Amino acid sequence: MKTEHTFSILIWINASRAKDNEADIFARVTVNQKRVNISLKKKINMDSWNKAKSRAKGNSQEARKLNLYLDQVQAQLFDCYQELKAKGTLITSQSIKSKYLGTDITYQSLQKLIDYHNLKAVNKLHKDTMRHYETTQRYLINFLKEEYNAPDIYLNNLNYSFIVNFESFLRAYQPTDHHAKIGNNTIMKHIQRLRKMVTMAYHNEWIEKDPFVKFKSTFEKKSREFLSGEELQSIENFTTKFERLDIVKDLFVFSCYTGLAYIDIMQLKN
Repeated sequence: MKTEHTFSILIWINASRAKDNEADIFARVTVNQKRVNISLKKKINMDSWNKAKSRAKGNSQEARKLNLYLDQVQAQLFDCYQELKAKGTLITSQSIKSKYLGTDITYQSLQKLIDYHNLKAVNKLHKDTMRHYETTQRYLINFLKEEYNAPDIYLNNLNYSFIVNFESFLRAYQPTDHHAKIGNNTIMKHIQRLRKMVTMAYHNEWIEKDPFVKFKSTFEKKSREFLSGEELQSIENFTTKFERLDIVKDLFVFSCYTGLAYIDIMQLKN
């Protein structure tokens, strides 16, 4: 069923509330006899207003500049009406005003995406995988603080540059619990996790385009060889002031001698 709308735009001044002969300029949108007013944050001397044309009088630079702005406002409001009509959305004067002001869009943030992902994934992913995501998310928060001096960012601000800068941040990051910087393949894993979360946002229509379209992950191929007896002995003799690394060393050596996988060792009880 096709629905016809009566639609009009009027630029007007509020003469009844003028002060010192200066009146505020408004745009009025009317749809099916229902109207809303939009303050254009502009004033004009009432003697300089042409009510019949809804524009400033004269040909001065100031008048031409104001009239050009009013032409643009009227065109933008008409574009808002056309977009709503093309989408088959319910058209009201308020919906046109909201679209023009940008208040029809609820922008989701990266932190909201992280919370949403963790809520949805907690029962789908293994707890160890979730820990990897939490590590990636901590790096993201640290990156936002360093790069943007902010705790969060809107998803519509995510772009190719954001991804590249996050990669650079990870490459330069110096962990506090050990001396080695993050390796290339680990960095790519962090970016892959970010990509999966952003893809979730894209599928939920929280963002209009995928910022990863032009980004390519670059993993380094590494061949793993068996340790020699001398190499294993060197690891056994390794000492460090970091308790965490000392525990990791013991777990690794225990695994070498028993053949138990890491996951099996972590499930052992006292």
